[in-house]
Amino acid sequence: MSIDTGTLKDLLGIAQQAAAAGAAVLAGRDDVSAAGLPLDSAGHGIETKSSESDFVSEFDRRAEEAVRGVISKHRPQDEITGEEYGTTTVAEPTGYRWSIDPLDGTTNFLRGIIYYGTSVGVQAPDGEWIVGVVNAPALQRSWWAARGLGAYMARGQSATVPLRGPSGQLGSGLLATGFGYDPQRRAQQVDSIATLNEHFGNLRRLGAAALDMCMVADGTMDAYAEYGIQEHDWAAAALIAEEAGVEVYRPSAADGEAEPDWCVIGSLGFDPARLNPRPSWS
Repeated sequence: MSIDTGTLKDLLGIAQQAAAAGAAVLAGRDDVSAAGLPLDSAGHGIETKSSESDFVSEFDRRAEEAVRGVISKHRPQDEITGEEYGTTTVAEPTGYRWSIDPLDGTTNFLRGIIYYGTSVGVQAPDGEWIVGVVNAPALQRSWWAARGLGAYMARGQSATVPLRGPSGQLGSGLLATGFGYDPQRRAQQVDSIATLNEHFGNLRRLGAAALDMCMVADGTMDAYAEYGIQEHDWAAAALIAEEAGVEVYRPSAADGEAEPDWCVIGSLGFDPARLNPRPSWS
């Protein structure tokens, strides 16, 4: 499907506004704990979801409401899929769908670790991902891309920088990964580390998949690989990396719990088909 540049830029502008709205809610954390200390687990609507370590808070919910509000104002006939409120359908859909993660890195956020952000991706009627924005308010960084228009980053009020992906040798590079909440899934991921890390200088597990992927796009990390993540984790950031010229393998299904698969951003130094469990796309 061919989408004209004007439409892409319009969608990108809305995605940037939406991600900024979510990030503004997250920036309100400083009003609760100016010292950056962990938030009280008894307050702020903090609950658990799939496990005792899988948290959701009032910040997640309010940030998603803010993101959805911007999108619905400008694109009322588009469908929206969000981590906290699922998929909203409309009577006469345009075919465009927004995949949003209002707070990628909830555990970091609650603990006072500043590695978190809001992610907004757009999927075209033909299924192609065409726009992605990730806004990390505590880092004062944002990354964005539109299909065929390149990927970019800005830090605070600094000038926009085009992204070109990582450079240098994998032997001195950093591989980013993550671990799931389910103990069995986590054991699978741990077993894969030896294979994943054999060509890299070191490994990082920072706790926010979208930010990890964006940092491959900007060259801070050299590659990212994780098994069993959800669509809202990679919808925006995988496109940003792709538009930065980075090799991208998206999971074969949106639901990383029911149909887990690998998400790989960048070169691992070996054929990803060697990964265990075997990727669905190998």
